[in-house]
Amino acid sequence: MASHSCPVVRHGPNKLTFNSAQALQGEIGPSRRFGYAGAHHFEVDIYNNDKIIKSHVYSACQLEPGVDSVFSVRDMNDHRRKRKLIGQALAERSIRTFEPLMVEQVDVFLGILARSSQSSTAVDMTPCCKRLGVDIIGLLTFGRHLNTQTNPRYRFMVDNLSWANYQSNILFQFPLLASMGVPQILYILSYAEFSKYMKQLENLVMGRLAQDRDAHHDLYSVTGGAFSTESPKGIQASEFWSEALFFFPAGARLTISPRVAMCILIGSEIGGDTASTAVAGLFFYLSRNPKVYKKLAEEIRSNFSKGSEIQGPRLARCQYLRACIDETLRMSPPVSGTPWRELRSGEDGPLIVDGHVIPRGTQVGVSIYSLHRNENYFSDPDVYLPERWLVEDEAVRSKMNSAFAAFSSGSRGCAGKAMAYLEVSLVVAKTLWYFDFDKAPGRMGWLGGGSPRNVGRRGKVDEFQLYDTFSSTHEGPNLVFRPRGDHWKEIGVTE
Repeated sequence: MASHSCPVVRHGPNKLTFNSAQALQGEIGPSRRFGYAGAHHFEVDIYNNDKIIKSHVYSACQLEPGVDSVFSVRDMNDHRRKRKLIGQALAERSIRTFEPLMVEQVDVFLGILARSSQSSTAVDMTPCCKRLGVDIIGLLTFGRHLNTQTNPRYRFMVDNLSWANYQSNILFQFPLLASMGVPQILYILSYAEFSKYMKQLENLVMGRLAQDRDAHHDLYSVTGGAFSTESPKGIQASEFWSEALFFFPAGARLTISPRVAMCILIGSEIGGDTASTAVAGLFFYLSRNPKVYKKLAEEIRSNFSKGSEIQGPRLARCQYLRACIDETLRMSPPVSGTPWRELRSGEDGPLIVDGHVIPRGTQVGVSIYSLHRNENYFSDPDVYLPERWLVEDEAVRSKMNSAFAAFSSGSRGCAGKAMAYLEVSLVVAKTLWYFDFDKAPGRMGWLGGGSPRNVGRRGKVDEFQLYDTFSSTHEGPNLVFRPRGDHWKEIGVTE
């Protein structure tokens, strides 16, 4: 990863990783101009201009050759069209309409915590948060209750996501492996699980298309049927299929082939992973920072008189909660790696990024994890400090925001940003209303942090450890919950 002392490194053959806000989205102040062969060229940022498009490696995420989702599409015009449609379902107004269903699922989550609190049983927050995320996405995408939080029937779908993203990321980072037979080997090894997974996804899609468009408030109803659902190849080649699976944490075509079965769509920035990683991460940092925990609990408990009030505009006005979320996303960004880009075909050179002339054919990107730890933008970057986001100095805030990329940047930024913030806010605020919690005693309480036996960042016990699979995998934290007075009885769980 690029470091503070080295703002650009060679990641691999024809791959450069940058570590600056200028490379990300343009820093405050005028762009620098360079003269070449009698012409003047301005340097550009990587994610916020039309000269640079998604790298060719995103083609590994196509569901069918030529069938792209809003995630994998490289053509700018096609992306704008798809993004406009997706944006209807993920706009704040639409999400507010969907909020009661989200609250319903969060209450199921709270019921699980309430039952664990009766026996002081430690709860591993990662699987709980992932199941909550999948249940919410099932309703938003297909209008279908999957009930993975309370019923093990469909949990195999949740359990397969990390493995599927890991396999996809192998091809995403090393696309030449596709021609070396690796996808075929992985396909053979996991055929049974993928077949089971794809069959269930097929049932979800076909079941939704069999209903009236307005039967549920979900992707299909909000977009007004604007996506194509018919083609000579059937539903697996339709736009609705690809976009529905982009909403869901992962997916592939209905008829599995060795090539496509391993090219699982990495839609987790909208699916469960972004929100579930943020929730688990926030619980981790709260359990290890008692002053932050106390301050956030006071904000929630002083602004509401009962748990049912925790939603809508009043929740959105909890500034310290938002600061805690942003600081968690800075410390442990759900997509912590490098989203690759390259110069668009037909563009005249040279391409200049942060003062570096980039030859055609070179992939470029910004290491999000490294940028979030860059001392040029964040003082004491290894310290969990939500107060940094509440400083009154506008120049300081602008500098931090210029380097904050938890949801990517520019027109390709995550369309599910508003949904992720709402889900995290609801889960954490409601939990703090009904419960107090601590990390589990003994070695169980270590889960989620680094090990003191390791060196470097893997040895940081107070940093939530993420493992890059384009999205992130993680474990823990293990927490023990205690009922807060009789408030927990509002949830409807009997002793």
